[in-house]
Amino acid sequence: MKYLVAPALIGLSTMATAADVTKQSPLSVTQTVDGLEAAVTGAGATVFARVDHAAGAQSVGKSIPDAQLLIFGNPALGTLAMEDDIRAGLVLPLRVLVYRDADGHTQMTWTPAEDLFAGMNIAADAAVIARINGALNGLTDRAMSAH
Repeated sequence: MKYLVAPALIGLSTMATAADVTKQSPLSVTQTVDGLEAAVTGAGATVFARVDHAAGAQSVGKSIPDAQLLIFGNPALGTLAMEDDIRAGLVLPLRVLVYRDADGHTQMTWTPAEDLFAGMNIAADAAVIARINGALNGLTDRAMSAH
């Protein structure tokens, strides 16, 4: 069995990683996530969770730069992807990480839909991919203008 596992692990270690999209915000991490949350709910989507990674690190005596993850989605859009391939549920709902980088700037980052759905039975040119990418881009733009 260990001979079968080793090639699989080697294959996993050589897989290409997704090229995330990053957008700089002129606001603080908290202000940016507040704005993103307002944009998400204003668009009729649902915020499922807001994870404060820096607070989590602090709770165990560690320190990392300010970083918060917003997990959100819109069943009307996510269901379209899951109708094509139920495994889309592994990467949905959507996530945007907002963090302070080494230079003190606030960054928003997320994985584009074509990379989220890589290897699934969702065509790369599917309308759902364009709609999800458009939503992520629009919501993150609105996050910065909410203040």
